Amino acid sequence: MNTTKTALKKELILKAASIIVHEEGVERLTLEAVAKKAGISKGGLLYHFPNKDELILGMVEQLSSSFVTELNERAESDMQSKGRWTRAYMNTSFSGDRDVSDLYTALSAAHFTNPQMLKLLQDEYANIQNKIENDELDPVRSTMVRLAIDGLWFAEMFGLAPPNEELRKKIMEELKTYIKEHFA
Repeated sequence: MNTTKTALKKELILKAASIIVHEEGVERLTLEAVAKKAGISKGGLLYHFPNKDELILGMVEQLSSSFVTELNERAESDMQSKGRWTRAYMNTSFSGDRDVSDLYTALSAAHFTNPQMLKLLQDEYANIQNKIENDELDPVRSTMVRLAIDGLWFAEMFGLAPPNEELRKKIMEELKTYIKEHFA
């Protein structure tokens, strides 16, 4: 199988797995259900992901890699070095390029199946936090921005009294204003 076909097949499988977790819950995530949802044979699925743990790990890796790639691209293209990582984190987190529910489902599946699968994401976050703390800014303020963004995201992800759309937009604008005023 060529590389493009393999990547597309993996993407199809990971999307099917995400849909199952999102719509039916982690407990319904089986290799058989994913193969059926993806419209492929179980053998075809096993070719790409030999077991359920590998499938879930694939979900986490794909979404983590996507976020980190976008974050790095934004930071590297920022012409102002002071605060570049904090701005990149905010803009990547608030971009509409990624489906929050996909990341939620991947994290949920990993956490409930095998919390060790979150190690990759934990390592990525430690690296991001290090960059934010060394962003030529007050590390307390830059970390507060990251934690506010994460708090908003987690409230939405877990349904913990998330703000309505209007309030969410105001919070995002306030964070952007805060960054412009304190990090320019």
